Amino acid sequence: MSTSIASRPPAMPIAAGQKSYARHYWMFAVPAAIVVAAVIVFPWLFTLFMSVHDWKVSGATPFVGLANYTKMLTDDRFLWAIVRTLVFTAASVVAPVILGVWAAVCFAAEFRGRGIARTIFVLPMMATPVAISLVWTMMFHPQLGVLNYLLGLVGLPPSSWVYDSNTVIPTLVMVETWQWTPLVMLIVLGGIASLPQDPYEAAILDGATAWQMFRHITLPLAWPFIVVAAVIRVIDALKAFDTIYVITLGGPGTSSETLNILLYQTAFAYYDLGYGSAMVVVFFVLILLISMVLLHVRQKQVLQ
Repeated sequence: MSTSIASRPPAMPIAAGQKSYARHYWMFAVPAAIVVAAVIVFPWLFTLFMSVHDWKVSGATPFVGLANYTKMLTDDRFLWAIVRTLVFTAASVVAPVILGVWAAVCFAAEFRGRGIARTIFVLPMMATPVAISLVWTMMFHPQLGVLNYLLGLVGLPPSSWVYDSNTVIPTLVMVETWQWTPLVMLIVLGGIASLPQDPYEAAILDGATAWQMFRHITLPLAWPFIVVAAVIRVIDALKAFDTIYVITLGGPGTSSETLNILLYQTAFAYYDLGYGSAMVVVFFVLILLISMVLLHVRQKQVLQ
């Protein structure tokens, strides 16, 4: 026992080696820390600073404290923008997740031309949102758009699409669904491909139907991947700007004015940078809270 203890290396040289390592290589971490501080930390601190000032493009910028934040509580336009943002986000998550899971199950099966079908299916997410928005804008035209022409071929009345306050949000959700369902499909398909085959073989021997295997095997095992896809879609839908701005500019009126559109208009159209910065802070907190809830749900699924 004494020989074993005596043969052990002392702890001091290890600690000294760690200090020497840190002393020689700290310089490699400093540039990254400076970049993070310049790109992330400073803009947020400056945004917080502007949000407590009456910051206009020209003139004085007096300190107003929480006045910009309390103003939101009585600003109907801001409150309705939050409602539209949540409705748009919920619809833009549910539809792509449902269709993406269905597409993943279909593409997981063996059939002729599966590779080509997968390639065609993921093409919408490859294009830039602005280009896609311009194409859809032309298709939505009440007189010249191809969509109303197709409706007429099957005997349906024409739709106003994004030119009607009652249909603008569902129409924008349709564009989001068309573009981002392939992303959900790829995430869930990767999860399905990694699932064990033993439960399926046992279910086939027991005479289970395709629906029963999906409900009792595929869905529970692939659920963590579905939650990941939903989290990504929630964050992305909350931040949606380019599609809405290019197609509707927040119109007609303010019918599609989400929080992103409103804070952009406030800061860069009305030049009220203080109030716009306060909206950014509130929007960031909203995204953070929703993301934390979804990540908590994801963590519970992993622990189970």
